[in-house]
Amino acid sequence: MIELDEKKRIIQEFVPGKQVTLAHVIAHPDNALYTKLGLIDTRGAIGIFTITPGEAAIIAADVATKAAAVSIGFVDRFSGSLVVTGDVASVEASLREVMRTLCDQMGFTPAPVTRS
Repeated sequence: MIELDEKKRIIQEFVPGKQVTLAHVIAHPDNALYTKLGLIDTRGAIGIFTITPGEAAIIAADVATKAAAVSIGFVDRFSGSLVVTGDVASVEASLREVMRTLCDQMGFTPAPVTRS
């Protein structure tokens, strides 16, 4: 009798919803990280978001820049990625305001705001 290894396939589907899946502050990044991310002439903290649907990253970028003295390092309306930079207090304030706007006002499911 021959035993065959049965391979299982898992199909993952993207189900649209309103969710912040990542909200993280990198308080004191290594200088090499700025270069690797393509953040030219940037220093200070880095704030990172991943948001579904991706278009909400545009809203988050607007809220973040109005809430505190941060700059947009990167925003992608297709993947929902947003990177903001500034001093630690400003990045944290902008993340809190984005979470308040998206989750409290617009009904998004929140992720914990983390920091390293």
